Amino acid sequence: MTSIIRSTQGGCWGSDRLRLRLYGSVFDPAVMPLIDRVESLQGVIRKVKRIEAMGQTGRSNYVDVTKFPKAGTSKLSTDEMPELGVISNDNVFEDQPKMEKQLKELRAAGVDGVMVDVWWGIVESKGPKQYDWSAYRSLFALVQECGLKLQAIMSFHRCGGNVGDEVTIPLPQWVLDIGETDPDIFYTNRKGNRNKEYLTIGVDNQPLFDGRTAVQLYSDYMKSFRENMSDFIEAGLIIDIEVGLGPAGELRYPSYTGTQGWVFPGIGEFQCYDKYLEAEFKEAATGAGHPEWGLPDNAGEYNDTPGSTEFFGLNGTYMTEKGKFFLTWYSNKLINHGDEILDEANRAFLGCKVKLAAKVAGIHWWYKSPSHAAELTSGYYNLKDRDGYRPIARMLSRHYAIFNFTCLEMRDSEQRADAKCGPQELVQQVLSGGWREEVEVAGENALSRYDSNGYNQMLLNARPSGISREGLPKQIMYGVTYLRLSDELLKDKNFKIFKTFVKKMHAHQVSKHLHTCIDNTLEGIKLVFFLSQDYCADLGMYNHQIGPLERSKPKLVMEDLLEATKPMEPFPWGEETDMKVDDFDGVLANLIRKLFSLFK
Repeated sequence: MTSIIRSTQGGCWGSDRLRLRLYGSVFDPAVMPLIDRVESLQGVIRKVKRIEAMGQTGRSNYVDVTKFPKAGTSKLSTDEMPELGVISNDNVFEDQPKMEKQLKELRAAGVDGVMVDVWWGIVESKGPKQYDWSAYRSLFALVQECGLKLQAIMSFHRCGGNVGDEVTIPLPQWVLDIGETDPDIFYTNRKGNRNKEYLTIGVDNQPLFDGRTAVQLYSDYMKSFRENMSDFIEAGLIIDIEVGLGPAGELRYPSYTGTQGWVFPGIGEFQCYDKYLEAEFKEAATGAGHPEWGLPDNAGEYNDTPGSTEFFGLNGTYMTEKGKFFLTWYSNKLINHGDEILDEANRAFLGCKVKLAAKVAGIHWWYKSPSHAAELTSGYYNLKDRDGYRPIARMLSRHYAIFNFTCLEMRDSEQRADAKCGPQELVQQVLSGGWREEVEVAGENALSRYDSNGYNQMLLNARPSGISREGLPKQIMYGVTYLRLSDELLKDKNFKIFKTFVKKMHAHQVSKHLHTCIDNTLEGIKLVFFLSQDYCADLGMYNHQIGPLERSKPKLVMEDLLEATKPMEPFPWGEETDMKVDDFDGVLANLIRKLFSLFK
């Protein structure tokens, strides 16, 4: 599995936050290096004294994530010193020396590359088709000089307004100006409140933008990116293109947004009340023989609970013929939106040695309630008797795209009981569905974590059945993105644990009898006990050979998508990872507690 840093808005450099991406492989535990040894008895004594003090005060060095809102892919971190922006709103690459220093630190730690948001609101800010890629070219050149790979995100959304967004990068001003005269180009809730984070999918094919449709805006942007970054693509620097498909870059509706007053664990609101989507629904309902049906008017408000609404409550509207029709239409509109833009992305990067990717949000609150209300308002029609994620995976498969999911670090025991969260079950369902549809599955953590529990949960989800001495496990993630690079992560203790995590995520299979490894992808690699787990610039080492992007397969018919909604049991999942990251303080604290218990 490769490790890649991701730069998405609102993080350590203000206009960019970095995540680390780790691509999966397998490993023989017999050769795992001994990590985090105690240097001296004096050091042990110092640790014991500090742990004793911590035990007396009940304080922990790690973030108590149960005190933070668990807003799906919202990114929260511990308190950090403010940082400068990598690419500012004025399209300037700022503080290059600091960036270079941090990238080299991560390179030395075994991280393979960087993942950067390429903001529409910055690049095309001066006017239609007036693209300025100069700052990003400077950033990419530095990444290349540091010997790292790069994953670029086509970020067509606004930064700002979501949890963890520390700066604001709006949509291009000329687009916002069009919204002044036609506010229906933005997502709208039942009360008429507009959300300017992303253009409504209702204008995907409306020529409202100087004669271009929204899909054409995105397509032209991606074509310009390829033309202006062709040297980096041909050099193998850029290996993945993640296509932003909605708010926060995710394929979803903006159903839970802080700027609209939402707080965790509110169910959110449907976002289909702009005039374009209203007209489309009216046409669909009329075509189905029910011209009297309208959009929901009983689904509550942002911070309601499912049981307080008629739509999501016991025997609610969601279970009726009318409710099922609406939810099918609402979710299919979202899938069609992703399908159409990914088709344009495929055309733009056809023949390039890159992978396409799309991100889906981890809406884990109310997952254990019958109506799955928060998922439904986000556009994921997922119930106990209906899989809302496998149709998305099937759509992605036609574009050879990676399915990127979130909340990998979360455990049910860390969540609020009254919110009926189920992050573990949700991850298992989504990943299993992706594997059944034979798409490459990737994922990331939702909240910044620096503790072994968070890392171990991510390791478990990356390889649910553990490592294998025989070859690649049957179920293994293509990649894991670690959120995020920050000063907090680079603190000595946090960075030490992180490096252990990288090594265990980067683990390889070796054999005492063979000079080549799995599927001939490691052909030519001599027998080595990978004690240092050095950085590997060859993605083939991680079973990630990237060939020229092929043309998308034929468009799926509705019956194909509906067939994928049939629920299936997830694949077997281990209770815990067999490649655990041991936090020395935690292990020693447990040992001390056990010793004290003997004398009670």
